[in-house]
Amino acid sequence: MTPHRLDATFAALADPTRRAILARLASGQASVTQLAAPFAMSQPAISKHLKVLERAGLVSRGRDAQRRPRRLEAKPLAQATEWLEPYRQFWEGNFQRLDALLDELKAHKKKRKRAKR
Repeated sequence: MTPHRLDATFAALADPTRRAILARLASGQASVTQLAAPFAMSQPAISKHLKVLERAGLVSRGRDAQRRPRRLEAKPLAQATEWLEPYRQFWEGNFQRLDALLDELKAHKKKRKRAKR
């Protein structure tokens, strides 16, 4: 993934409205009217959010007679996940080491309590 594409993906995901639109599109394609329904904003405002998502490659526009339904494009999300994976592994390893240390400290504490008896 190019740095520009990755930047566009994360910039698009930075907005909660755009994340909500993507969540809705995960269940199937929808028109701008359908996407705008749960929000207290105008259709032109939703259209601006959709343009950001389209530029990032996260949403595509179909053609169905008069309608232009939007659909989710998962490839940029998969690429962002791939970029994030080493960081997830790093933190997971740190948490596993912390868990092991805490287990060791608990076992040591139990051992000390038994020795006092």
